[in-house]
Amino acid sequence: MSHFEKFKNLLGENSVAAVTTKMLLSRIAKTAFSQSSQAARIAAGNHYMGMLRKGFPAAPTYHTWLRDVIASGNGDRSSLLRPADVFRVNSRGIGHTPHFQYPSAEAVQDDLYSGADDARVPGLEPTKAGEKPRVVVLGTGWAGCRFLKGLDTKLYDIVCISPRNHMVFTPLLASTCVGTLEFRSVAEPVNRIQSALSGAPNSYFYLASCTGIDTHKHQVCCESVSGAGLPDEPYHFKVAYDKLVIAAGADPLTFNIKGVKEHAMFLREVQHAQEIRRKLLLNLMLSEAPGISEEEKKRLLHCVVIGGGPTGVEFSGELSDFIMRDVRQRFSHVKDYIQVTLIEASEILSSFDVGLRQYATNHLTKSGVRLVRGVVKEVLPEKILLSDGTCVPYGLLVWSTGVGPSEFVKSLDLPKSPGGRIGVDEWLRVPSVEDVFALGDCAGFLEQTGRPVLPALAQVAEREGKYLANLFNQMGKQNGGRAHCAKDIPLGDPFVYRHLGSMASVGRYKALVDLRQRKDAKGISMAGFVSWFIWRSAYLTRVVSWRNRFYVAVNWATTLVFGRDNSRIG
Repeated sequence: MSHFEKFKNLLGENSVAAVTTKMLLSRIAKTAFSQSSQAARIAAGNHYMGMLRKGFPAAPTYHTWLRDVIASGNGDRSSLLRPADVFRVNSRGIGHTPHFQYPSAEAVQDDLYSGADDARVPGLEPTKAGEKPRVVVLGTGWAGCRFLKGLDTKLYDIVCISPRNHMVFTPLLASTCVGTLEFRSVAEPVNRIQSALSGAPNSYFYLASCTGIDTHKHQVCCESVSGAGLPDEPYHFKVAYDKLVIAAGADPLTFNIKGVKEHAMFLREVQHAQEIRRKLLLNLMLSEAPGISEEEKKRLLHCVVIGGGPTGVEFSGELSDFIMRDVRQRFSHVKDYIQVTLIEASEILSSFDVGLRQYATNHLTKSGVRLVRGVVKEVLPEKILLSDGTCVPYGLLVWSTGVGPSEFVKSLDLPKSPGGRIGVDEWLRVPSVEDVFALGDCAGFLEQTGRPVLPALAQVAEREGKYLANLFNQMGKQNGGRAHCAKDIPLGDPFVYRHLGSMASVGRYKALVDLRQRKDAKGISMAGFVSWFIWRSAYLTRVVSWRNRFYVAVNWATTLVFGRDNSRIG
């Protein structure tokens, strides 16, 4: 006999105590059953959340069930999880991650938006009938901005995606490192280049980086620039396109030499020039501190430039000019310690005429620049090791050895040209996919086209951007702007590049001008003051806007009269 039966016989079946005991036991049983049911529902909810984390499809049925599961725990929260609230909160045409005030709902939100490849990530949907086709441009370099400038916004909506909101006039970037020009003189906001990005209803600029391209779904996956305190960090979204233009540029070539990325400075962006200027002025001022040994002063004031191309030579020339005109007057205590060394594996300015190369070598040497032929083996925090065993101490190291494919370009599942760039045909199309184009430093002709890969020059990128904008305008007028609609439209003449020549400044009012179309062709080659005047005049006319032309002209005049500013800010 069980303990319960003994207890019932003891009390008597119809006694008041027995009835009370039955009611009490019944309530205990109901409470236990209710708690076990609630635990089962919570476990089921946790199981569903786990499926979402693993990428389980988010069909509306599951959304409703998830809402009911959470509502059963707290009924006043069910209104927070309507499907419309969870999956789309619109702002300027782009859905963004909603922000809830309840912790449980925030956890649901985090799971629903986990992963940039998830279909629930918000973004711009494909264009509909009656809307203009959408062109997505990746990058704001020479190629991308020239394309944006020439594109007809009556035919297309434009979405530009880039981690910077401006174009850099790179030929004058070296001048900003020593104060000849101010930084804003060489930067042009992208919404000034293409005004539709500022005010057109369906055209936008997004400060973000592209992380992937789905050519089958015609959409790009993006990650916004961090640091703004968005609800999700990093913040992911998608943008559908009718036509995609990849102008993502290139990264500096380091040849996998150990220590370059950690210790060297590059000269590709405005922030690079700002870092170089701060480091240069910091070393100048610290070298005057009492107790600094002569050896340490020589190291601090030793500026080393790796790479004898146009950028390296122009920076060395600007630096030597800064030393001769400004450092000797304003840092007289350490003027005899500062030195510039240019290291090149072969010959400087190898694409220029032989006579011009010799002129540049002689002029730089007279200006105090030491030219060293060698190959860098390793870069350490305070010295460089060359392949012949030479040790070169430095206080400032600028790396300028050319550019190569970026990690983003390498990650794309697209055909590659020789050298690892995105492969394109004669019309700058990526032939293996539809509605995708590439231009600038990130693109090169495929081997089967029989054309050589063009050099990574500003004039190449600018010419490609102008050509592609005209091609898009032609397609748009023939109703070929939408996705999958340009197959049968004649594209006209293919892109042909004709080199206009090269120019480089070597400092102290001297420059080189080489107007040959090819390295082995005949043409005008000149050097000296007249070449310097041509160099400045040409670049002044090529600066993007009249505002920046005015800035550049005023900066040049101010430097000529008052010298360069040596304030260290930041």
